Amino acid sequence: MSDSAEPAAPAFREALPIDAVRDRITATLDDHASAVLVAPPGAGKTTRVPLALLRDARFLAGDSAAGRQIILLEPRRLAARAAAQRMAENLGERVGETVGLRMRFETRSGPKTRITVVTEGVFARMLLDDPLLDDVGLVIFDEFHERSLDADFGLALARDVQTGLRPDLRILVMSATLDGARIAALLGPEAENGEAQPAPVIESQGRSHPVETRYGGRDPRRPLAADMVDCILRALAAETGSVLAFLPGAADIRRVEGLLTERLRDSNLIIAPLFGALERSEQDRAIAPAPQGKRKVVLATSIAETALTIEGIRVVIDSGYTRVPRFEPGSGLTRLETVRISRAGADQRRGRAGRTQPGICYRLWEEAANGALAPYQRPEILDADLTGLVLDCAAWGETDPARLPFLDTPPAPALVEARKLLTDLGAIEADGRLTDTGRALRTLPLPPRLARMIVAAAAESPQAARLAADCAAVLVERGLGGDDADLAQRVMRLRREGGGRAQQARAMARRWAQVISPDADRRESQADTGMPDEALADEAIGGLLVTAYPERIARARGKPGEFVMANGRGAVIDAAHPLAGEGYLAIAEISGTAARARIIAAARITRDEIRARAGTRITTGAEISYDPAARALRAARSERLGALVLTRTPLPVPETEEAARVLAEGIARDPGPAQWPWTPALAQLRARVGFLRRAEGADAGWPDLSDAAFAEAAADLLAPFIIGRNALSRITAGDLHDAIEALLPWDLRARLDREAPTHFTAPTGTQVPIAYEGAEPMISLRVQELFGLTAHPAIAGGRLPLVLELLSPARRPIQITRDLPGFWAGSWAEVRAQMRGRYPRHPWPEDPREAAPTRHVTKRKNQ
Repeated sequence: MSDSAEPAAPAFREALPIDAVRDRITATLDDHASAVLVAPPGAGKTTRVPLALLRDARFLAGDSAAGRQIILLEPRRLAARAAAQRMAENLGERVGETVGLRMRFETRSGPKTRITVVTEGVFARMLLDDPLLDDVGLVIFDEFHERSLDADFGLALARDVQTGLRPDLRILVMSATLDGARIAALLGPEAENGEAQPAPVIESQGRSHPVETRYGGRDPRRPLAADMVDCILRALAAETGSVLAFLPGAADIRRVEGLLTERLRDSNLIIAPLFGALERSEQDRAIAPAPQGKRKVVLATSIAETALTIEGIRVVIDSGYTRVPRFEPGSGLTRLETVRISRAGADQRRGRAGRTQPGICYRLWEEAANGALAPYQRPEILDADLTGLVLDCAAWGETDPARLPFLDTPPAPALVEARKLLTDLGAIEADGRLTDTGRALRTLPLPPRLARMIVAAAAESPQAARLAADCAAVLVERGLGGDDADLAQRVMRLRREGGGRAQQARAMARRWAQVISPDADRRESQADTGMPDEALADEAIGGLLVTAYPERIARARGKPGEFVMANGRGAVIDAAHPLAGEGYLAIAEISGTAARARIIAAARITRDEIRARAGTRITTGAEISYDPAARALRAARSERLGALVLTRTPLPVPETEEAARVLAEGIARDPGPAQWPWTPALAQLRARVGFLRRAEGADAGWPDLSDAAFAEAAADLLAPFIIGRNALSRITAGDLHDAIEALLPWDLRARLDREAPTHFTAPTGTQVPIAYEGAEPMISLRVQELFGLTAHPAIAGGRLPLVLELLSPARRPIQITRDLPGFWAGSWAEVRAQMRGRYPRHPWPEDPREAAPTRHVTKRKNQ
């Protein structure tokens, strides 16, 4: 490296633990392609390692006089900006000279730039656009323990480049808390015997200052915000210095901010929220040192966990929770879920207290609960929507992302869902290769759905492309344009706002539109002048969203605010919201469970606009449905988009087997087989078959004629016999009889009549129906009709005795028996003694076995 290319020696205000291993890091990377650096919070790795390597590393000497660059990846824009600023200050320069910055909204670099700090998503696009990275000598992955999807993907691509194209490219993975051995195994070279050799792991000492940890359990029934406020107040009273409190999300921060404002009246105390959706000026205010004589309470999300030093912080209060995205492949929804922080994350948060002075960390949980925390944060790749990843892999030339060297293999269900969506968007072929549309989507640094929206809009007009780009900006940058669920209102607000973040977003959206439609900025339009026609935009946005989210077109149902989407899932919005009364919505963002998702961003749309935008997805045809209220069929010609019926025109119900199957399935569900027109004879027939099925087993061939069986297979069992019927009221007992008969071959019918007869013939000749509904077949008749019978009646070829319910002349039960001869010989005498006085006109012989059976009343005789 020439002397003229060397940057100024950095000026460090104090020694940090990382300084002890800087020379070792440089030497290791001079001799090895990759290395892992594990350094606890406060060690100084983020800003000192790149500067040390830039000055001393031999491997950075390139063909040019300036040598090769270092790319430093940071997980968040706030951390990237802070790291670039700190390194530039150490060199006595401004960002954009030796140290550059590249991220969404902001790029600062120049001909002298040797270190470029980038966000993780930007690096992946850099590699995809320039796989060789000829001017890059080292890629540093900072805070890799956070395991974001972009970081994992970037590392997989960098490793792929290193092993296939650039063996001289160096990779350094840095983290405060990381399973170093596992990442070292991924980065290690392959030996001649085929076994991987782990990359070197370098460990640094931890923070410069000690941190005392204090635990305090909390009542889970009490709001987290209340407990956090109480702890903040205790810490302010007991400790000196400023406070950094970690909360799960922005809503929690605002709640705590409100409670603190109510309870504190200290003009020397500054309450500063810190989360991603804030304006840059507000973020800078949060991380800046408190003015002389004042203290600060910073209320932060996990944005403040890593690669960020907030001056003056001495006390950290950890809620123990964080918010993470969870993708549900079955529903296509990504929802934010509040989860317990990992042990590694808790250590990161604690480390914020010891960056500049000895500190204290309060944890709002019992110390014993540490063992229940996961060791590390779950990698985002295991829970994320992988649509963008699959598209980028296709651009890389890899149709199966699982073949890339990922630390954790992408889950198969999420990959399947991603390929399905990309195929639907026209971005990939069936074999996974990129299409022309897919290549167009790749030119935009956006999720594939939103990129597709801009591409489709550009085909209409430059103005449409610009409006689509503004919509995309609002959707990817949380907080832009407010948080109204009406996306049109947010876009209009974005166009009117004068803040720096809004101006940057508009400039970014303009660039996106120009990439696809170069005329988008040359033609003057209302969108360009900043004075849009709000009514026009309000109408147009819904149509634009159809291209990106066709399955989320929704139609109102039931109560105000309740909608059903084209994918068949429900979505709700507050009943008081202006969109709640719309007939149709185009939904861009939803959150919550698949069964009842909450609408976060949507726009109005008309049925005609749906037809115009989603015409190829709309089907028209005759449909037959079951009306449970009328218990009848309805036929109509329907215009349908997925689960949504746009129009329905009544038609006569056709007399077809298809209609019969719909009716059979409908009446099986409601009211169910128990309410079908069974006659007593049919009920007995089903019971007789059921009796023999139980007695002989299902293998004997007897069909299952239970209600459950009919309900499960109604279309197959009943439909062939009700063709031409259009309602339950039109189905007859004869139809049901025919259905049952069809299930009984002739040999079973003969056996049924022989072994499970409908009636028992009494000695008097009376035909007594046999009841098969109970556990055992039973007959009920007057005892006098069995006189003279000495053998117990039986069925099933004499194998199964009938249960006899013997009745008095008044047809009241006097005995139940399964042994008639035993009854005659035993308890008959007692029954006779009780009954002969009560029914003197009926015969009560001493020996009924010798008496004649009778159905009639006789004169009383002396017996």
